[in-house]
Amino acid sequence: MPLPWSSRRWVLGRVCGYQLHAKSRIGLSWVAPAGLVLEEGASIGHFTVCKGLDLVHLKENARLGHLNWVTGFPASSPSILFRHQADRRSEFVMGRHSAVTQRHLIDCTDSVTIGDFSVVAGYRSQIVSHSVDLQYSRQGAGPVVIGAYCFVGTDSVILGDSRLPDFSVLGAKSLLHKVHTEPYHLYAGVPARPIKQLQQSSKYFTRTVGFVD
Repeated sequence: MPLPWSSRRWVLGRVCGYQLHAKSRIGLSWVAPAGLVLEEGASIGHFTVCKGLDLVHLKENARLGHLNWVTGFPASSPSILFRHQADRRSEFVMGRHSAVTQRHLIDCTDSVTIGDFSVVAGYRSQIVSHSVDLQYSRQGAGPVVIGAYCFVGTDSVILGDSRLPDFSVLGAKSLLHKVHTEPYHLYAGVPARPIKQLQQSSKYFTRTVGFVD
Protein backbone atom coordinates (compact mmCIF):
# COMPACT_ATOMS: atom_id res chain seq x y z
CA MET A 1 0.00 0.00 0.00
CA PRO A 2 2.73 2.59 0.75
CA LEU A 3 4.42 1.97 -2.60
CA PRO A 4 3.77 4.24 -5.59
CA TRP A 5 1.38 2.78 -8.15
CA SER A 6 4.10 1.91 -10.67
CA SER A 7 5.81 -0.28 -8.06
CA ARG A 8 2.54 -1.83 -6.89
CA ARG A 9 1.63 -2.64 -10.50
CA TRP A 10 4.96 -4.43 -10.97
CA VAL A 11 4.51 -6.45 -7.78
CA LEU A 12 0.91 -7.39 -8.61
CA GLY A 13 1.98 -8.55 -12.05
CA ARG A 14 4.96 -10.57 -10.86
CA VAL A 15 3.54 -12.04 -7.67
CA CYS A 16 -0.16 -12.42 -8.48
CA GLY A 17 0.08 -12.87 -12.24
CA TYR A 18 -2.31 -9.98 -12.90
CA GLN A 19 -2.39 -8.36 -16.35
CA LEU A 20 -2.18 -4.62 -15.73
CA HIS A 21 -1.63 -2.20 -18.60
CA ALA A 22 0.97 0.50 -18.00
CA LYS A 23 -1.80 3.10 -18.35
CA SER A 24 -4.22 1.38 -15.96
CA ARG A 25 -4.52 2.31 -12.29
CA ILE A 26 -5.78 1.05 -8.92
CA GLY A 27 -6.28 3.51 -6.06
CA LEU A 28 -6.04 2.74 -2.35
CA SER A 29 -8.33 -0.29 -2.49
CA TRP A 30 -8.44 -3.98 -1.58
CA VAL A 31 -8.45 -5.80 -4.95
CA ALA A 32 -7.70 -9.53 -4.68
CA PRO A 33 -9.54 -11.70 -7.22
CA ALA A 34 -7.95 -14.89 -8.57
CA GLY A 35 -7.50 -13.16 -11.92
CA LEU A 36 -7.32 -9.46 -12.76
CA VAL A 37 -7.09 -7.81 -16.18
CA LEU A 38 -6.98 -4.03 -16.54
CA GLU A 39 -6.71 -2.83 -20.12
CA GLU A 40 -5.39 0.55 -21.25
CA GLY A 41 -6.98 3.44 -19.37
CA ALA A 42 -8.96 1.18 -17.01
CA SER A 43 -9.11 2.29 -13.39
CA ILE A 44 -10.34 1.29 -9.93
CA GLY A 45 -10.88 4.13 -7.46
CA HIS A 46 -10.17 4.46 -3.75
CA PHE A 47 -11.65 2.36 -0.92
CA THR A 48 -13.20 -0.22 -3.24
CA VAL A 49 -13.20 -3.93 -2.34
CA CYS A 50 -12.99 -6.73 -4.94
CA LYS A 51 -12.62 -10.17 -3.39
CA GLY A 52 -13.75 -13.79 -3.75
CA LEU A 53 -13.96 -13.70 -7.56
CA ASP A 54 -12.52 -15.88 -10.29
CA LEU A 55 -11.94 -12.87 -12.53
CA VAL A 56 -12.22 -9.09 -12.66
CA HIS A 57 -11.74 -7.71 -16.18
CA LEU A 58 -11.98 -4.00 -16.95
CA LYS A 59 -11.67 -3.30 -20.64
CA GLU A 60 -10.29 -0.17 -22.29
CA ASN A 61 -11.09 3.02 -20.31
CA ALA A 62 -13.56 1.28 -17.98
CA ARG A 63 -13.93 2.94 -14.57
CA LEU A 64 -14.88 1.29 -11.27
CA GLY A 65 -15.26 4.22 -8.90
CA HIS A 66 -14.75 4.82 -5.18
CA LEU A 67 -16.29 2.95 -2.24
CA ASN A 68 -17.76 0.06 -4.21
CA TRP A 69 -18.10 -3.48 -2.83
CA VAL A 70 -17.65 -6.22 -5.43
CA THR A 71 -17.63 -9.78 -4.09
CA GLY A 72 -18.19 -13.30 -5.37
CA PHE A 73 -17.99 -17.00 -4.61
CA PRO A 74 -15.24 -18.64 -6.67
CA ALA A 75 -16.01 -21.75 -8.70
CA SER A 76 -12.96 -23.42 -7.15
CA SER A 77 -14.40 -23.23 -3.62
CA PRO A 78 -14.65 -26.63 -1.87
CA SER A 79 -18.00 -25.62 -0.37
CA ILE A 80 -21.10 -27.59 -1.34
CA LEU A 81 -22.82 -24.32 -2.23
CA PHE A 82 -23.58 -23.97 -5.96
CA ARG A 83 -21.94 -27.34 -6.69
CA HIS A 84 -24.93 -28.25 -8.87
CA GLN A 85 -24.06 -25.32 -11.20
CA ALA A 86 -20.94 -26.68 -12.87
CA ASP A 87 -20.74 -23.86 -15.45
CA ARG A 88 -21.00 -21.02 -12.94
CA ARG A 89 -18.17 -18.45 -13.04
CA SER A 90 -17.71 -15.72 -10.47
CA GLU A 91 -16.68 -12.93 -12.84
CA PHE A 92 -17.07 -9.18 -13.10
CA VAL A 93 -16.52 -7.80 -16.60
CA MET A 94 -16.80 -4.14 -17.60
CA GLY A 95 -16.86 -3.21 -21.27
CA ARG A 96 -15.00 -0.41 -23.02
CA HIS A 97 -15.68 3.10 -21.64
CA SER A 98 -18.18 1.72 -19.11
CA ALA A 99 -18.46 3.09 -15.57
CA VAL A 100 -19.70 2.20 -12.10
CA THR A 101 -19.82 5.40 -10.06
CA GLN A 102 -19.57 4.93 -6.27
CA ARG A 103 -21.11 3.24 -3.23
CA HIS A 104 -22.67 0.33 -5.10
CA LEU A 105 -22.92 -3.32 -4.04
CA ILE A 106 -22.21 -5.93 -6.72
CA ASP A 107 -22.56 -9.64 -5.96
CA CYS A 108 -20.80 -11.73 -8.59
CA THR A 109 -21.63 -15.21 -7.34
CA ASP A 110 -22.46 -15.72 -11.02
CA SER A 111 -21.09 -13.51 -13.78
CA VAL A 112 -21.96 -9.82 -13.97
CA THR A 113 -21.28 -8.15 -17.33
CA ILE A 114 -21.60 -4.44 -18.05
CA GLY A 115 -21.55 -3.55 -21.74
CA ASP A 116 -19.53 -0.97 -23.64
CA PHE A 117 -20.33 2.68 -22.82
CA SER A 118 -22.82 1.75 -20.07
CA VAL A 119 -23.04 3.53 -16.72
CA VAL A 120 -24.25 2.33 -13.32
CA ALA A 121 -24.96 5.82 -12.02
CA GLY A 122 -25.81 7.51 -8.74
CA TYR A 123 -25.47 5.67 -5.43
CA ARG A 124 -26.55 2.50 -3.57
CA SER A 125 -27.58 0.28 -6.48
CA GLN A 126 -27.39 -3.46 -5.84
CA ILE A 127 -26.62 -6.23 -8.30
CA VAL A 128 -27.40 -9.54 -6.57
CA SER A 129 -26.71 -12.63 -8.66
CA HIS A 130 -27.61 -15.31 -6.09
CA SER A 131 -30.62 -16.24 -3.97
CA VAL A 132 -32.40 -19.23 -2.43
CA ASP A 133 -34.00 -21.68 -4.87
CA LEU A 134 -37.24 -22.45 -3.03
CA GLN A 135 -38.14 -25.45 -5.20
CA TYR A 136 -34.95 -27.34 -4.33
CA SER A 137 -34.18 -25.59 -1.01
CA ARG A 138 -30.65 -24.65 -1.99
CA GLN A 139 -28.61 -21.64 -3.02
CA GLY A 140 -28.77 -20.78 -6.71
CA ALA A 141 -27.12 -18.15 -8.89
CA GLY A 142 -27.73 -16.67 -12.32
CA PRO A 143 -25.85 -14.25 -14.58
CA VAL A 144 -26.60 -10.54 -14.91
CA VAL A 145 -26.09 -8.71 -18.20
CA ILE A 146 -26.31 -4.95 -18.65
CA GLY A 147 -26.11 -4.27 -22.37
CA ALA A 148 -24.12 -1.67 -24.29
CA TYR A 149 -24.94 2.05 -24.02
CA CYS A 150 -27.22 1.50 -21.00
CA PHE A 151 -27.89 3.81 -18.07
CA VAL A 152 -28.80 2.38 -14.66
CA GLY A 153 -30.43 4.95 -12.38
CA THR A 154 -29.60 5.45 -8.72
CA ASP A 155 -30.69 3.02 -5.97
CA SER A 156 -31.80 0.26 -8.35
CA VAL A 157 -31.81 -3.50 -7.72
CA ILE A 158 -30.82 -6.02 -10.38
CA LEU A 159 -31.26 -9.74 -9.68
CA GLY A 160 -29.70 -12.88 -11.15
CA ASP A 161 -30.95 -14.23 -14.50
CA SER A 162 -31.82 -10.73 -15.68
CA ARG A 163 -30.78 -8.62 -18.64
CA LEU A 164 -31.10 -4.95 -19.56
CA PRO A 165 -31.02 -4.70 -23.37
CA ASP A 166 -28.59 -2.53 -25.32
CA PHE A 167 -29.43 1.19 -25.57
CA SER A 168 -31.77 1.12 -22.58
CA VAL A 169 -32.37 2.98 -19.32
CA LEU A 170 -33.31 1.49 -15.97
CA GLY A 171 -35.14 4.13 -13.96
CA ALA A 172 -34.09 5.12 -10.44
CA LYS A 173 -35.26 2.79 -7.64
CA SER A 174 -36.35 0.10 -10.11
CA LEU A 175 -36.17 -3.69 -9.75
CA LEU A 176 -34.90 -5.65 -12.75
CA HIS A 177 -35.63 -9.34 -12.21
CA LYS A 178 -35.84 -10.99 -15.64
CA VAL A 179 -34.51 -10.90 -19.19
CA HIS A 180 -35.78 -8.04 -21.34
CA THR A 181 -35.03 -7.88 -25.06
CA GLU A 182 -36.37 -4.62 -26.52
CA PRO A 183 -33.62 -2.00 -27.00
CA TYR A 184 -34.18 1.77 -26.88
CA HIS A 185 -36.65 1.61 -24.01
CA LEU A 186 -36.98 3.08 -20.53
CA TYR A 187 -37.59 0.28 -18.04
CA ALA A 188 -38.88 1.35 -14.65
CA GLY A 189 -40.91 0.25 -11.65
CA VAL A 190 -41.04 -2.65 -9.20
CA PRO A 191 -40.74 -4.92 -11.05
CA ALA A 192 -39.31 -3.01 -14.01
CA ARG A 193 -41.26 -3.01 -17.27
CA PRO A 194 -40.92 -1.06 -20.52
CA ILE A 195 -42.41 2.39 -19.95
CA LYS A 196 -41.63 4.24 -23.15
CA GLN A 197 -39.54 4.05 -26.29
CA LEU A 198 -36.39 6.16 -26.48
CA GLN A 199 -35.05 8.07 -29.48
CA GLN A 200 -32.33 6.16 -31.28
CA SER A 201 -30.70 9.47 -32.24
CA SER A 202 -30.08 10.46 -28.59
CA LYS A 203 -26.48 11.59 -28.20
CA TYR A 204 -25.95 9.31 -25.19
CA PHE A 205 -26.44 6.31 -27.50
CA THR A 206 -24.00 7.57 -30.12
CA ARG A 207 -21.13 8.96 -28.02
CA THR A 208 -17.56 7.76 -28.65
CA VAL A 209 -16.17 8.40 -25.15
CA GLY A 210 -17.53 7.07 -21.91
CA PHE A 211 -17.32 10.13 -19.67
CA VAL A 212 -20.39 12.40 -19.78
CA ASP A 213 -19.47 16.00 -18.90
